[in-house]
Amino acid sequence: MKLISLAFSLFFLTLCFSAKAQVKKVLADKIVATVGDKFILKSDVDNAISDFKRQAQGQDNVVIPTECKMIEGQLIRKSLVLQAQKDSINVTEDEVEVAMESRIRNFIQQFGSKEVLEEVAGRSVFQLKEDFRILIKEQKLADEMQAKIVEKIKITPTEVRNYYNKIPTDSLPLYESEVQVTELVMHPKANRDVEEYVIKQMLEYRKQIESGANKFDQLVKLYSEDPSAKENLGLFNLNRNEKNFDPAFMAGSFRLKEGQISAPIKSKFGYHIIQLISRSGDEAVVKHILRIPPITNDEIVETKVFLDSIRKEIMAGRTSFGEAVNKFSDDDGSKFSGGAVTSRDGSTYVNIDQLDKDMVVLMQNMKPGDISAPQVYLDDRGRKTVRLIYFKERTTPHRENLKEDYNKVAQRALEEKKAKSMETWFKEHVPNYYVFIDDSFQGCVELTDWTKVANQIVKEKVF
Repeated sequence: MKLISLAFSLFFLTLCFSAKAQVKKVLADKIVATVGDKFILKSDVDNAISDFKRQAQGQDNVVIPTECKMIEGQLIRKSLVLQAQKDSINVTEDEVEVAMESRIRNFIQQFGSKEVLEEVAGRSVFQLKEDFRILIKEQKLADEMQAKIVEKIKITPTEVRNYYNKIPTDSLPLYESEVQVTELVMHPKANRDVEEYVIKQMLEYRKQIESGANKFDQLVKLYSEDPSAKENLGLFNLNRNEKNFDPAFMAGSFRLKEGQISAPIKSKFGYHIIQLISRSGDEAVVKHILRIPPITNDEIVETKVFLDSIRKEIMAGRTSFGEAVNKFSDDDGSKFSGGAVTSRDGSTYVNIDQLDKDMVVLMQNMKPGDISAPQVYLDDRGRKTVRLIYFKERTTPHRENLKEDYNKVAQRALEEKKAKSMETWFKEHVPNYYVFIDDSFQGCVELTDWTKVANQIVKEKVF
């Protein structure tokens, strides 16, 4: 089996409208491949490629997968699903529901509205969810199995150097000028009187729900300021060990009994009332309403004045930017990165186009070593936020090297190591499954190892 890039699931993560195409499926459909009790239809392959082409329209340098590559991807996914089932890896219906809600939200954002999505798909949102339920569950099982296979794989500095030294010098990538930037972020705090007014409103919501005068879902639609509320009606699937959720939100959720509604709980996002729908061990399903106390110009000015005083302390040498970030920043990620803006691979060197537009505008008149005046901007949740920016360094264009690009090289080396581990796993496990490849795809290079197993099974049946 050729080296697996661990990106096989990308063929399926972007699929949106296969269900619509399947309505038009021809009667002469046939099974083109099988692994275990999982089979792949010719129409599945055709529809997947059509979806890929549809979503790739207008994008440059997109390589459309061939039938052979698409079948390989589906065989890989289904093999992982089989092993996940064998290893008793479980994906709950609640997890599937949350994943479907997330997928639908992404599609709505992509097409601009729910109505446009339904028009293009030729299906209602409800129908799309039902169409994708099995696919999403299979994908989650495959992801869990893949994660289990590679979870213990690490990379050492020696392995990174060896990986780098094998790359021909003229094949090393060239990087444009990059910058190192750190930021100290503060969210202006609402006036206490405003907070108390919001709390009073939320207590009234709870009273309405508990008395039966109104339903939780209806109040979510009317009042919740969570951006996802329109699509998921405030529904979240929680795991007690999950680190991405606000600690106060998590603690408040797991203190509740099923059906109970919390008092207003303050998190870093605002105030919530939470209803526990169900709970099983460390897993819980909740609904919530979020209200964000409005910020006035007075609070923004107050925050700017405070940050300006910190800037003066730094410039006077009485504290460092990193110390100020650790002490005052409201950005959770800053606790681990010192406020550094990082790229997708974790590197602190980023291209200018990876910075938000407000930061780019501010940095036009800055040079390395400068600390900006306090800047007001909208964060990724649309909140007015204030920050200081420290323009630490600008690199010159260069060919990749370990000193400046270690994180990038290490990430590639790790992915290659994981891919080899996956390759080994498949070589060991695929012969344990029943495999069938249709004659029309026996010549696919991508399916060589699968075909060998399938043909061996045929020989054993004959003899």
